[in-house]
Amino acid sequence: MRALICIVLALLFAWPAGAVVAHALDPGYLDMRQIGPGTWSVHWRKPDVNGQPMAIDAVLPDGCVPARGSDPAFDGRAWVSSWVAECDATIAGQPVAIEGLEAQQNDVLVRLHPLESEPATLRFTPESAVQDIPSEQTTSSVFVAYFQLGFEHILEGWDHLLFVLALFILVRDPWRLVGAVTAFTLAHSITLALATFGVLNVPGPPVEAVIALSIVFLAMEIVKGGEGRFRLSSQKPWIVCFGFGLLHGLGFAGALADIGLPPNDIPAALLAFNLGVEAGQLFFITALALSLTIWRVIAFPLSQRATVVAAYGIGSVSMYWLIERISGF
Repeated sequence: MRALICIVLALLFAWPAGAVVAHALDPGYLDMRQIGPGTWSVHWRKPDVNGQPMAIDAVLPDGCVPARGSDPAFDGRAWVSSWVAECDATIAGQPVAIEGLEAQQNDVLVRLHPLESEPATLRFTPESAVQDIPSEQTTSSVFVAYFQLGFEHILEGWDHLLFVLALFILVRDPWRLVGAVTAFTLAHSITLALATFGVLNVPGPPVEAVIALSIVFLAMEIVKGGEGRFRLSSQKPWIVCFGFGLLHGLGFAGALADIGLPPNDIPAALLAFNLGVEAGQLFFITALALSLTIWRVIAFPLSQRATVVAAYGIGSVSMYWLIERISGF
């Protein structure tokens, strides 16, 4: 375990604190709703990048006028613009492009609501910035899109990665660790579903502050782990993870609320997103275990004090997030 700490420290200090963003699930979002024959209401949402809209733009099919919206306005979280486009009688099979996406490290979700067919969901990536509008939507395509969103949210969300990393250091037994991670997924699935269906409604900043505090708690447990006393976090971590998972689920819900869920496939989208999160967590744990094994073979062991240093590093970054969220209340 000591050998892992060097990798941890490298990850923690490779990026400036201000550049480490807690939640990374912030894709662009294009919503097209048909309101009449050949008439579409368009809503375009660009992520914010350091106070400016991301350098991407939605371009509708050639048969739509206008094909682009006006300059976006900031709504407090993202840059949005809305317009009405007159298009050909049918736009199925015609291409929609997200201009500039190939130069970004982000995704864009496109939702289409035709009058005479089921809504469709498309996921644009830097590798697929131009796609044809499908004539019909399948549940499998929704499942794949939201599974990928959940998987990437874990691998790009520093707060959740640090939470899993702290668990990896704290819980030494592999099966106990997997059980704790699964309990975390089960718990956030519950609150995510409750928030999606309107049963729970909690403001974002307090939730994100408590999420940061949960990581600080695990960092403190790592520091106190050598005291020899019974600690619930290391002996029965699934209990602690279930409780914190309920809070993290509200954070996921806030992120999903910004991009929306397909009305006719909400159960499939929620299931896919949660499975994607679980897969991302297990992938991260596997990568950590492999890195640790390789390090032990090729490198010298580190001092026992490195574990405490890593715990303080995790706690310090989490406290930064906590103070940042509290200041936003």
